[in-house]
Formats: sequence, structure tokens, C-alpha cells
Amino acid sequence: MSQTDLGLLDEGQRSNFIRLRTMILLRWVAIGGQLIAITVAQQLYDLRLELGLCYLVVGVSVIGNLVAMFVFPENKRLSETENFLMVMFDILQLCALLFLTGGLNNPFSILVLGPVTTSAAVLSLRPTIVLNATAFALISLMAFVHFPLRTYDGTTLELPQVFIFGQWVAITIALVFISVYARRITREMNAMSDALTATQMALSRAQKLNDLGGVVAAAAHELGTPLATIKLTSAELIDDLEDHPDLQEDARLIRDQADRCRDILRSMGRAGKDDLHLRQAPLTEVIREAAEPHENRGKEISLDTPGLDPFEQPQILRRPEVIHGLRNLVQNAVDFARCQVWVEALWDEATVTVRILDDGDGYPPHLIGRLGDPLMRRRRSEADRLTRPEYEGMGLGLFIAKTLLERSGAELSFANGADLNEPTRQGAPRGAIVEVVWPRQSIVPPRPEPGAPLGENQRFEA
Repeated sequence: MSQTDLGLLDEGQRSNFIRLRTMILLRWVAIGGQLIAITVAQQLYDLRLELGLCYLVVGVSVIGNLVAMFVFPENKRLSETENFLMVMFDILQLCALLFLTGGLNNPFSILVLGPVTTSAAVLSLRPTIVLNATAFALISLMAFVHFPLRTYDGTTLELPQVFIFGQWVAITIALVFISVYARRITREMNAMSDALTATQMALSRAQKLNDLGGVVAAAAHELGTPLATIKLTSAELIDDLEDHPDLQEDARLIRDQADRCRDILRSMGRAGKDDLHLRQAPLTEVIREAAEPHENRGKEISLDTPGLDPFEQPQILRRPEVIHGLRNLVQNAVDFARCQVWVEALWDEATVTVRILDDGDGYPPHLIGRLGDPLMRRRRSEADRLTRPEYEGMGLGLFIAKTLLERSGAELSFANGADLNEPTRQGAPRGAIVEVVWPRQSIVPPRPEPGAPLGENQRFEA
């Protein structure tokens, strides 16, 4: 299951979500704050500022905003490069203004964290590193070179060097910490959003297949009578046209084609009838249905009910999320198994359990606690590529399975056979184990009372 198949987005595509109008609005807020700070510093605190240069720096930002407003449409969404340039401009403009107003002696120097945090949350890694490095270089430069803050009576307002150094260290640490923090949180949120989208798409696809099967079943049911009539009529024509062999051959062709249509509709409608009418099925049959797509992938899949009588197994609900979730777990086991996968079906008065085991290397011990988290894909080694060249997973399979099965009421647990002292099967290495446990009442429908009516037949609407 690839990222393209699921329609998920990478970081570069996500940066296109930001509208130019949003950046313009934020910049107007920043411009207003800068003008207010300059005015208050001059009028209220009697500071002698380089007003011409300060207003020039603010004016450049105003001109940039006006150009963006009148040149580009309001609904324009910025590419990653455009976002990078916008944020870089904001950093340079802010640091230029700080340079003219005392450098790190200016308490507003902390505002340099704003554009950097935005870049960490929106842009990919490389632009974020470039912006952080630029902000760090400018902050370091302003620690030594800047226009001093002076009052009109000639007094220079300057912090002691130890405070300047502390300010520099604090801003530097904040640049790194806030960037990493914002980036990790944003990636976690995006990963969860993507994984939930993939889960919803998988469930929606299964539901659409079920609905399509129902339509096919209805078509097969409705066309059965006219096809039977055509067959009966053609058989009578065959008997009546013994003296006209050419016409009799045409009547045989009509009968044969009617039989062919019947067979086609029967094969197409079988799955639809199952999905439409069989709302429940034996536990092992549901497991076989889930495992069926992976039976011809070069690995043996064994289904067993250890110590239990298969004839006493429960009838469980054939929910799309149950089948799709179990299918993903079987797929994961087949992907990582050497040659065999075992599926065990267990039940008692309180629970229904499915255990899936394989003879692979097992789960990495350091990841067992995180199994089921979205997008846990790690970089594949060359040995891994040689062992499983066809595997191109994204780390979404277990998350989708866990989400779907938990939606049906199940609880999942992951372990390695060696951790549980699992007995070795036929000398095979002990690999990964995943156990799915449902409370019986959430997966096994209640039995109807003896003599209770079965309900009305399903009606097909034209």
C-alpha cells in the first residue's frame, strides 16, 4: 500500500495548504505592532530612534503586502518555495528592525521565534534548517553589532554583557527547542490525520464493494426469470424446427447464450448475495475470507482451532471492518514470514480470539510498545530489500487493522513468540504474534428464540 495509492500528502504538498491571504493578514498585524512599538518608544519613553530607517524597514513590508494583495488573487495558495521566501523576508525584516533599535537589548528580540516556529510547522526539513540557521546568524551578529538605544538626553540604555549573553543563549535554545517541538507535534498530527484518512478510505472501499455486490445480486435475481423463459422458448423452438436445420442451429445458439448469461450472473452475484444475505458466518470462514488474497504469495497459511471442536465454533458478524482488519494482519504476517503463517481461532463463553503467528524474525523489541501507531515506516536496509523486494509498506497496515478491529470491539496485543515462550512449530523459528480478542457479545449475534419468525425477505428495488 503506497502513499500514492492512499492519496496521502508529503510535507511539500502540505505547505500548499497556506493561503497568501493568511500570510498577508499576519503580516499586517506584525506591521501594526511594529508601528505602535516605535511610536510608544519615542513618545512615551523618550527614546531617540533612527526613525527614517525604522520607517523604511516597516515601509518595505507594507509595500510587499500591497503588491501581494493587488498582483495575486485572494485565493492563491503558496508553494513551499513561496512560503519559504515569505518567512525568510519576515525574519530579515524583523532582524533589520531589531538591529536599528538596540539588538538584543531590545526585549522584542524574542519575536524572532515567530517566523521560525511557522516554518517548522509548515515547511519541510531543509527550508526549516536554513531559516533557523539564518535566524541564529542574525541574532549572533546583533549581540555585537547594533544601533544603541539612547534617550534624547544622551543616556545609553544597555544591558550588562552577562544579560546579553543570557539573552543570546535563551533565544538560541528556544530556536532549536521550539522548532523541534513544533515540527514533531505537527508531524504527529499529520501522520494521525493521514492514517485515519487511509483507514476511512479502506473501510469505504470495502463498503462500496459490498454495495456493488448487492446490486449484482439483485440484477442476477431479477434476470433469472427472463433468462429461464428464453431458455424454455428456445428449447421448444429446437423441437419445432427439426425440418429447418439452419433455424434450429440459431435456436440452439440462443439457448447456449442464455445458459452462458445465467452462469455469468451466478458467478458475479455469488459475492453480492453473500454480502447482502449472510450477515454472519462461522469464525473460521470469516478468517479464510480475510486470508484468501494472500494464499498464493509463496507462504503457507494454516488455519487451526487448537483443542476445540470446529463444529461448535460461533457464528460471527461479517463486518467489513473485521474482514479488512484481519486481512491486513495476515498480510503483515505473510510479508515478514519465512515460509509459514499460522492462524488460530479460539473461543469460550466470554471471548472470541484470533491469533496470527509467523516464522519470521518477529517485531523489533524497541518498537513493540509503539505497534499500531501510524506511519512507523523506517528506512529499509539493503539486506531487507533483498529479502523482501516486493514489500513497499508505509507502516499503515497495522494501524489500519488496529483501528478497524478496535472499532468492532476488539483489543489487540503484539508480542514475539520467544517473549511468550511459545512452543516451536515443526522446528521453525518463533516470530511475531498478534492476538485479537473480542468480547463475545460484540462479535457474536444473539441466537433467535426457538420458533421466532425469521423476518421478511429482502426486497430488491428496481
